[in-house]
Amino acid sequence: MADLVFCEPTELYNILNQVTKLSRLTEPNYLCLLDVRSKREYDESHVITALRVKKKDKDYLIPESVDLECVRYCVVYDSNTSTLEMTLVYNENEDDNDFDNSGPELALGPAVECGKWLSNFTRNPVHILKGGYQRFSGLYHFFRTQKIIWMPQELDAFQPYPVEIIPGKIFLGNFSQACDPQVQKDLKIKAHINVSMEMGPFFAGDPDNLLHIQIEDTPDVKIIPFLRHLCHFLEIHLELGSVVLVFSTRGISRSCAVIVAFLMHWREETLQRSWAYVKKCKNNMRPNWGLVTQLSEWEKIVLGDTVTDIFNPPY
Repeated sequence: MADLVFCEPTELYNILNQVTKLSRLTEPNYLCLLDVRSKREYDESHVITALRVKKKDKDYLIPESVDLECVRYCVVYDSNTSTLEMTLVYNENEDDNDFDNSGPELALGPAVECGKWLSNFTRNPVHILKGGYQRFSGLYHFFRTQKIIWMPQELDAFQPYPVEIIPGKIFLGNFSQACDPQVQKDLKIKAHINVSMEMGPFFAGDPDNLLHIQIEDTPDVKIIPFLRHLCHFLEIHLELGSVVLVFSTRGISRSCAVIVAFLMHWREETLQRSWAYVKKCKNNMRPNWGLVTQLSEWEKIVLGDTVTDIFNPPY
């Protein structure tokens, strides 16, 4: 039996925004996102690509298109579950008779109950979205939809958003996302850190809200001289409550390296721990070797000693 674990809204947001060449949502066994709310609530709006789970008597009716044994991420949500323990549950009267018509009772929340059942059929942990749809949709309103069926070509065309590094404060993306006005509006971006040679369209001539580190993505590039200024820039915006987007051309090498460097400084932690954290947020991060060796130097500056062995995987 697989484990049952909570999934923070940020985690689901990042799962939805992973990419290879295309969005990972195009992969049939990547994400199984299940909505166990009432039909009325689901029809009003739900998270993009979510499938509604029906319940008849005590059995859950999982959509036939889902292969639970092979799926990488299985995420279940209801309206507002915030505990894996029993709580007072109100069952609504459903026109389609999917749920029992009864009053309040002490029971597991719908998402947890469904998750426990699903855990019998999955290899990987079943994730329960903490705070449910209410919390997620409040944070990421732009991922609400009424669309039920997604065609393969529609998933191919899906444009992921920058991943979230520090919830509501720091995002990590690519140059194309940094040039998209809708992304800036939806994420409430107030400042940019551009780690590429290209000039972006926002905050030009505004040194308070734009830090442009013009470096190539080559093994011999020097990034250490910029890191103290970068950390200071980010710390100021964290204090101001501004949302910052850090980006490079493809968003996998230079921008990832500076985010790792900032987390090492901000949290006073090892390269290994900061790297693992960013890797979890952005699966395809891949700083070039020259940047990795400088991150090792930065670790010595931050912690007073070299702790992480960069000659072992995953560096």
